[in-house]
Amino acid sequence: MARARTYPVVATVIGRVKLGEADLILTLLSSDGSLVRAVAKGARKPTGKLAGRTQLFSEGKYLIAKGRTLDVVCEASLTDARAKIAYDPDASEAAAAICSVTRLVSFEESPDPYLYGLFARSLLALAQVQELEGEGERQALLFEVVAAYTFKALSHEGWRPETSNCIECGDEQVTRFSVAAGGALCESCARDVAGAQLADPALLGWIEALVSLTFDDLLAQPASLDTASLLLEQAHLWAATHLDARLKAFEFLRGV
Repeated sequence: MARARTYPVVATVIGRVKLGEADLILTLLSSDGSLVRAVAKGARKPTGKLAGRTQLFSEGKYLIAKGRTLDVVCEASLTDARAKIAYDPDASEAAAAICSVTRLVSFEESPDPYLYGLFARSLLALAQVQELEGEGERQALLFEVVAAYTFKALSHEGWRPETSNCIECGDEQVTRFSVAAGGALCESCARDVAGAQLADPALLGWIEALVSLTFDDLLAQPASLDTASLLLEQAHLWAATHLDARLKAFEFLRGV
């Protein structure tokens, strides 16, 4: 039996690259957690039928045709424009950081439904933050949501930070923390790990909370802006180290 030349997906746009004068190469995270790359022809034309349906962070239903090198978007319809994120500069920066991690932990033809659920919930959390009134609290929670998604996604992929016991020997008396080593260290083991930093018990507690608590729980107990900034910094270092990548969206979000 011949394989179908088209296939439907429900997906979120997590990346867009210009192609030629009017087209885009879309990177999509499908609802099954796999990565899809496809060309959206004419998507950069204001009058193009795909222009308003392929915006970054938006979720839609797509009919995609198989191609020799890249697949092609035939049809698209919006299911969630995620306007609260798309039209707010701070939320857009935070969402861009989340997407940068997602592109590195998702793969073509490799379904991971948990990842899509986690990703979609993190974007919902960003939208919920935008409903708050205090500017400082909003910024702190945006940082917190990005850090939480990063640690949760990487923990799911096998890079969970150890915060309670020494990553090397299991000693409960931890005094240092090393991103490269994978977490907390006792004083003895830390001697053999270059760059191990003094461990702040409060910061370690927050990192563990970001991994283990739900987004609802985290939104209900926001960190201070200073603490949230430190958590974002640690999440950035954790992802850049273990994914071996430069994450420019994090640099932009942190103002580095």
